[in-house]
Amino acid sequence: MKILVIEDDVPSATYMAKGLEESGHAIDLAHDGKTGLLLAATNDYDVLVVDRMLPGLDGLSVVKTLRATGNATPVLFLSALGQVDNRVEGLKAGGDDYLVKPYAFSELLARIEALARRGAAAGEGEVQVTSLRYADLGMDLLSRRVERDGRRIDLQPREFKLLEVLLRHAGQVMTRTMLLEKVWDYRFDPQTNIIDVHISRLRQKIDKGFDVPLIHTVRGAGYSLRAPDGTP
Repeated sequence: MKILVIEDDVPSATYMAKGLEESGHAIDLAHDGKTGLLLAATNDYDVLVVDRMLPGLDGLSVVKTLRATGNATPVLFLSALGQVDNRVEGLKAGGDDYLVKPYAFSELLARIEALARRGAAAGEGEVQVTSLRYADLGMDLLSRRVERDGRRIDLQPREFKLLEVLLRHAGQVMTRTMLLEKVWDYRFDPQTNIIDVHISRLRQKIDKGFDVPLIHTVRGAGYSLRAPDGTP
């Protein structure tokens, strides 16, 4: 997925871009409204992430101009202005979603991916996912049942959530920061070994006794659920 981030706060934009790139997406950055508008108008993007308060040309004006020219790329507004009237103003300007600062990266990523799916499947009904599967590993989200090659695997709630995240992103590298936000719903030092401890326990249940390991460590990056040959 190709994403344009228009954000004048350079540290925030850099952090966001790094996280999105780690999630497998291609990122272009603009730090003012005029540059962002030019990039959005001359390139094809799957999603635009636009800060409301921008130098040169504010985010609302950027999106209004794009919509006036027929550009329908999904837009996620970012803003410290979180009142109902502010959100309504953003949506009326042509935004598709509105996220109030400060935000968790996991929520930002989820909203971006939801907008991309909505844009790609416009007009199609959304199907609720009730089960996940990769290779011979399956998970029923309703009964909370996990099986591998027909063998029942009992997981603790946190192990279940961790495996669910890995299954939803099978074939992708999940960084420790992403796993902390998605499974524990809060942020702390990504160097903590809490992820490693839970991954180790999960491996004992998911991979031990099977010929093909599915949970892999990506040195210096994080973890990935995939076949040894890298098959997605």
